[in-house]
Parts: sequence; C-alpha cells; structure tokens
Amino acid sequence: MPRFRRASEPPAFRLTDDDVEIVRQVARHRLIRSTHIAALVGRSLDRTNDRLLRLFHAGYVDRPRAQLDRFPTSGTAPMVYALGDRGARLLCEREGLCCGKREWNRQNREARRPFIEHQIEIVNFQVALERAVAQRSDVRLITGEDMKAAASRRPKQVSRAPFALRAKLAHRGAIHETSVIPDIVFGLELSDGSRRNFMVEIDRGTMPITRSRFEQTSFEKKMRVYLAAHVAKQHERLFGWKNFRVLTVTTDDERIHTMQMAQRDVAIGLPSSLFLFTTYATVAASTPLAGIWRDGADRPTLLI
Repeated sequence: MPRFRRASEPPAFRLTDDDVEIVRQVARHRLIRSTHIAALVGRSLDRTNDRLLRLFHAGYVDRPRAQLDRFPTSGTAPMVYALGDRGARLLCEREGLCCGKREWNRQNREARRPFIEHQIEIVNFQVALERAVAQRSDVRLITGEDMKAAASRRPKQVSRAPFALRAKLAHRGAIHETSVIPDIVFGLELSDGSRRNFMVEIDRGTMPITRSRFEQTSFEKKMRVYLAAHVAKQHERLFGWKNFRVLTVTTDDERIHTMQMAQRDVAIGLPSSLFLFTTYATVAASTPLAGIWRDGADRPTLLI
C-alpha cells in the first residue's frame, strides 16, 4: 500500500470501538506517533499499525508528508499521524466531539517540519506523564482538558486560548503588552487532597534566550510574562488555582544554565522556585515524576 497517498481501492474493514478510540487519541494530540497511540490505547504496535493503515486509507486519519523531511538519513521511523476530515466527522457525529469547521486534510498538508517536531516533543512528555501517573496510587492526573473545562466556567476567562497569561512589561521607558501560551497544562492531585498545577514549555533550543530587541521573541520575555502574571495572581483570578509552577524541558544542561542566568536577571528579589528545568534525556531515562528537576538556583527537586 502507498505510504502517503491513499489507495484508490482502500482495504475493506469494519470500524470498531477500538478504532474510534484511536481516532479520538489522534484528535486529542493533533500530531502523534504510532508508538504513542499504541501506548495510550494499550495495544501492540503491530496491531495498532494495522488499524492505522486501514484508518488512513479510509480517510479517518492522515499522514503529514512533511515528516518525510524529519529523518532524511536514518531510515524507517515511527509514522506521525493527524486527524483526517472523515475522522473529524466521525467524532462529531458519533461522540459529540465536534472539532470545528477546520479543513484538517489541508492543514495537515501545510504542516511543516518544525511544527511537527515541536508537537511530537509535546506528546512525548504527555505520554510519559500519563504512564508515570498510571503506575502510582498516590496521585491523580488532572488533564489539560479537565482544567480547560473548569476555567471556561469562570466568568473572567474570555480568551480563546484558555491558559494565556498577559502582562504589561516595561522596556526602555515604554510599556509593552504581551502574552504567553504554555505548550501543556496539567495538575497533580495528591492523596492528602492537595493539588499542584503546572504549565509546561517544550523548548527545542531554537528560540534565543535573550534578544536585544524587545519586539522579537525570546525565552527571557516568556519568563518575564510568567513572573508578572504570578505576582499579579492571574492564576487565582482566571483559573482558580492556589499555585502553579512553570516546567521547561529543553535540550541540554548548558541551555538550562543559560536559562537560569536569565531568570536571575529578570526575577531580582523574587523566589527562584517558580521555574523548574530538565532535559529531554532526563525525562526519557526516568519519568516526569521520578526525574530530577532543577530550580532557578540550580537546586534539585521533584514535582511531588
């Protein structure tokens, strides 16, 4: 069967509830690898790949062609999937999970390599987190979907991006209004009833940490927005949270050190514990819960 072109005569198959769950997981994550899907639905990779093949050729899921650029010399890699137009209609009609009036197949064709890579790293973290929580009985995961539903019921939250934080930042005598939208939001409820909330930045090392021009994007400017929002207690007013921390997953220890130095420059007199940092390698070797994170003062800590 062709890999990135749907067959003129797709293989016949009967859509099952398990297939619908696969489509639901693809829709939930926007872009996701076959290995992630197998882990989330609890099926073997071979069985999952067989169903994904049939779902692709039937139009329920899509295979963005830009992933061909991701591994030009490393041979076969796990396939990346996205929601197809037919899959969106299926979820809307059968599950009531309507995904808007987007043209998913067209958007998938327009998806470019940097976007795919960033989204896959987001899913890597989410899957690692879900599997880590599933192995413990003393903590419950509160998903971004649950937190979004709770935030949308609060009258002061009117943004289309439900977890956007905004701040007015001073720069060279001028006031600039800017915002930040985290890549992932989740909460952890502990056995004693307490709760910890987290916003996550997935950093691939492509954004400069500091910039000479304020108008340009930088990781330092993101940290300034988070700090200003925390001081203004936006998390309490907008989301009803008593606390939150910002987790950053990045490429290596050297970049973490540079981020920590930038934080010290912009957070003079403020606690260094708002931001926690780790690397992709640490998450891969352990889990987000068991792995060591480092705060702005480079002190090791755990999430719970």
